[in-house]
Amino acid sequence: MAGFDFTYVLLGGLAIALLIAAFTDLKSRQIGNQLNAAIAIGAPLWWWDSGMALWPDVALQVGFAFAIFALCCILFALRQMGGGDVKLLTALALWIAPYSFLKLVVIMAVVGGLLTIGFGAVHIMRRRRDRIAIPYGLAIAVAGLWVLGTEPLVAGSAAIALG
Repeated sequence: MAGFDFTYVLLGGLAIALLIAAFTDLKSRQIGNQLNAAIAIGAPLWWWDSGMALWPDVALQVGFAFAIFALCCILFALRQMGGGDVKLLTALALWIAPYSFLKLVVIMAVVGGLLTIGFGAVHIMRRRRDRIAIPYGLAIAVAGLWVLGTEPLVAGSAAIALG
């Protein structure tokens, strides 16, 4: 029973961290390194609590996170993504199984598109000519919270669903 309670503590902590990421990105267009580090550091506790085997489960999750980081670094180099967004997605990739992470990316794209339209409209109405800054951490957080509430987060036999 203690493991069950700890699961909710971990997921609650991740949800709070995502809300903080959304708020700080909306307010200052930055997601702090300490917040991203806390999310990443919480992942091994999640792996342990959810019963993931070191090989191959944890190894695959870490490899997946490295692949997400590499892809996001390319987008960062092309100026399509901010550094905090790269780190936040990488930290989330340590928690979320690849198939569920794909759903996160789709939801993030839809929410990010809506944010872009909304912020773009306000930008045009104010007749501003500077570069528009979209708080994409908000889209990442919304998508992350959606996946936390609807998807099993661990691949294989240790899957935990919260629905």
